[in-house]
Amino acid sequence: MSGHSKWATTKHQKAVTDARRAKSFAKLIKNIEVAAKLGGADLSGNPTLVDAIQKAKKTSVPKDLIDRAVKRGAGVGADAVEYQTIIYEGYAAHGVAMLIECLTDNKNRAAADVRAIVSRNGGTMGDPGSVAYNFHRKGVIKVEHTPNLTEDDVMIAVMDSGAEEVTDHGDVFEILTEASDLVANRTALQEAGIDYDSADIEFVPGLKVEIDAETARKVFRLIDALEDNDDVQNIYSNFDLSPEVQAELEED
Repeated sequence: MSGHSKWATTKHQKAVTDARRAKSFAKLIKNIEVAAKLGGADLSGNPTLVDAIQKAKKTSVPKDLIDRAVKRGAGVGADAVEYQTIIYEGYAAHGVAMLIECLTDNKNRAAADVRAIVSRNGGTMGDPGSVAYNFHRKGVIKVEHTPNLTEDDVMIAVMDSGAEEVTDHGDVFEILTEASDLVANRTALQEAGIDYDSADIEFVPGLKVEIDAETARKVFRLIDALEDNDDVQNIYSNFDLSPEVQAELEED
């Protein structure tokens, strides 16, 4: 989930269940298949595929699953895949805006499932454009904290590559760029010897809404329910949490 709140870096510090792990693998494999379909299987010419594979490896997706996903996406073999990307707009509790990105082989199924999940969990669907106007496509790079890495180190590495903002979220540094500058910033980090955890094009909200702990619990229940759906690939939202609310939630 990408909410661009500090909550995103502290969410669920619990062990991931086997079911969640399997669903995570499935979503990561879909990303690989789509990246290979769009840009081909040659890693040297497909930075999106490089990032998709790196993310899968960091989540311990087995190499043979990754290799098969690349071949399916590139149309090698009899089991080539065909997915559509669809984005739904809606609202969670307290008017929190949500963009729900699906990657599916069945548009009708995805639409019905998303609508049902949102309705059952206290949300409402929005008309096209009702939410999207507040979100902008940006490059988002996350770099894990290490003992010898400072915010200044990260800023110096990317300052000449079009980075817009570097934010310290406590356990990760987040670099925000124009979508077109993502690869340049990722490369700058590598050249500076800084390992990045993820590099993605995401929808980042222009205006955020701060919510209390009770509202946050309702929002998270909806997000968790959506994430359990195989067609839902990413969820973007505009909520923000104060340190006090984060502390209260971490006690749950």
